[in-house]
Amino acid sequence: MRVAVIDLGTNTFHLLIAETAANQPEILYKANVPVKLGESRINENIIIPEAFERGINCLKDFSKTIADYRVDKLRATATSAVRSAENGKDFVNAVNERAGIKIEIISGNEEAEFIYRGVKLSGAIQEPSLIMDIGGGSVEFILCDIEKLIWKKSYNIGAARLMKHFFKSDPLSDTDKQHILFHIQEQLEDLFEICEKYKPQILIGSAGAFETFAELLAGKQHHRIAIDRLKTYLFNYDDYIELALKLINSTHQQRVEMPGIIPLRVDMIVIAALITNYVLGRAKINRLTLSTYDLKMGVLASMM
Repeated sequence: MRVAVIDLGTNTFHLLIAETAANQPEILYKANVPVKLGESRINENIIIPEAFERGINCLKDFSKTIADYRVDKLRATATSAVRSAENGKDFVNAVNERAGIKIEIISGNEEAEFIYRGVKLSGAIQEPSLIMDIGGGSVEFILCDIEKLIWKKSYNIGAARLMKHFFKSDPLSDTDKQHILFHIQEQLEDLFEICEKYKPQILIGSAGAFETFAELLAGKQHHRIAIDRLKTYLFNYDDYIELALKLINSTHQQRVEMPGIIPLRVDMIVIAALITNYVLGRAKINRLTLSTYDLKMGVLASMM
């Protein structure tokens, strides 16, 4: 069976088309479009008109591609930006009318469940693990071991939300850093309580910003990695920490000039590094790996 998955993220819309006849899906087509649905007024829970239209135009293009590939089954899921927006349902209705795509708005818990299923499909879970997915609108955490999901939760501390609220300086000032870290600390107390109980041994970063970290580290070591061909990538922890501190203390222009950062992540990667470093320190974890399989692969797994 040929299936398509659309993941409507706060920053990026993703399209994945795959054949699911075998145990492992065969990926036929992938596209990532920086729609920036949460642009400008994400913390006011509004999709602005320009972003609204960008989203619909992107999904019209996706609809044509899906028709060209003669897909048998489609599932489109919307996450933080749509579920929190006052006009999120208006957007869903407009997409149905103008692009012919029915969108399912999923909860934060459902989002975390799909992320877990995607990461599990990658083979990254080999021991007690904490999975982390940094989106534009929300961040999901999943505590698991090789056999089961133990605990999961979604928090509204996505990179776009924090950047809009706290990122007021270039490079990021100590005051802005402290405001961000204090906000994260307030939000994540229950996460660290559960980590203290189950003691995960490794942090698994789900795609997104963690792919950018991997690209940057590979570039520094003068070898390229084909992220789109990898399922997992184990970081050298010391190298990651050095990179994260460099990103946090760099200017916007310095990051623009770093090979491996896509324009959409030039500033949000700073927020991602801050959150990741804080979680690693508080959870007492000193190992980090990337799973390139994320929510959309979890949705795909649910369709197989």
